[in-house]
Amino acid sequence: MSRFASSLIFSLAATAVLAACGGESSPARNTPSDSGVAAGSVSQTPVVSTPGAPAKGGSGFAANEMGRIPVLEYHLIGDKESAWMVEREHFKRNLQLLYDRGYRPVSMQEFVDKKIDLPAGLSPVVFTFDDASPEQFSWIETNGKREIDPTTVVGIWMDFHKKHPDWRNKAVFCMLNGAASGHNFFGDKGVRGQKTEWRHEKVKWLADQGFELCNHTLWHAQLSKYPDAFVQEQIARGEMGIDSAVAGYKVRTFALPQGLWPKNNALAWQGSYTDPKSGKTLNYKYDVVLEVSGGPARSPHDPKFDPHRTPRVIVVNNDLEKMLDQLDKNASRYVSDGDPSKVTAPAASAAAPSPKGPAGS
Repeated sequence: MSRFASSLIFSLAATAVLAACGGESSPARNTPSDSGVAAGSVSQTPVVSTPGAPAKGGSGFAANEMGRIPVLEYHLIGDKESAWMVEREHFKRNLQLLYDRGYRPVSMQEFVDKKIDLPAGLSPVVFTFDDASPEQFSWIETNGKREIDPTTVVGIWMDFHKKHPDWRNKAVFCMLNGAASGHNFFGDKGVRGQKTEWRHEKVKWLADQGFELCNHTLWHAQLSKYPDAFVQEQIARGEMGIDSAVAGYKVRTFALPQGLWPKNNALAWQGSYTDPKSGKTLNYKYDVVLEVSGGPARSPHDPKFDPHRTPRVIVVNNDLEKMLDQLDKNASRYVSDGDPSKVTAPAASAAAPSPKGPAGS
């Protein structure tokens, strides 16, 4: 059994346990006395309280830029539903559902930089795709001509973007570059018909199209099991792989494999590794660390927002619909006021409870 397959089996067990606990808790972790980030990552833009008047256009909900933002987590898109796979027609429905309910994609970079610039009444959503599988991005070659496989995540996304130009290419791909079973920059060695030499071209294509590149380690190691030096090597070599494909690309987001924290939590966002062959040292430092569960994330303007512990929502079954309904019911969704120069929120909106999100893997 491959290391990657073992990781997936472990993930399923973790998912079941977390789901039984209600889906609010992230996997256990050590909490350092100094996380390395300010507990209150507060915007310097003034917060303006309003009586809750509906924002113009979009969803029709009151402007609330202190509300919650779904950070969605997908793995495989395929022919059936499972704990880590969403059937492709279901994925298409997810896109249409979010669009119709007034959500538009933003990157994690825009999120953490507080540059969520959407028309009034619209809400941000972050899409993350983990593990760099060929089901996410494959090419089909016919007579020497390549085209995107329309059944993959990228194929479905680009088709939706063509029909809805305001659905921007702002998904986040959290990638592996040394995993087995084809999880090596979206397929290699003939897995699902993919050629090894296409790997770096795919990564560069994503960056050129505006998608965000995210590090997910070299081969999906359970970081909680290993010593500090190994943890740093796994993370650094993941980033080195991205740099090999897109030289000079600034990776700002790291996704924890299975949500498992290294014993020294801070190594998830900052560390270094020296390649024994080249003698080159890579110092990594990330603005965002993605967990795997916890429900919709706090607004970046919220004093309690911690980018190094950003929760996500695994998309399975009809949990997405339930989460969106709960956000609307609680009036706790982030809704843009259309004016980047200020942060508008109804009084006491920052204290709104977070709806439960499904547990992650």
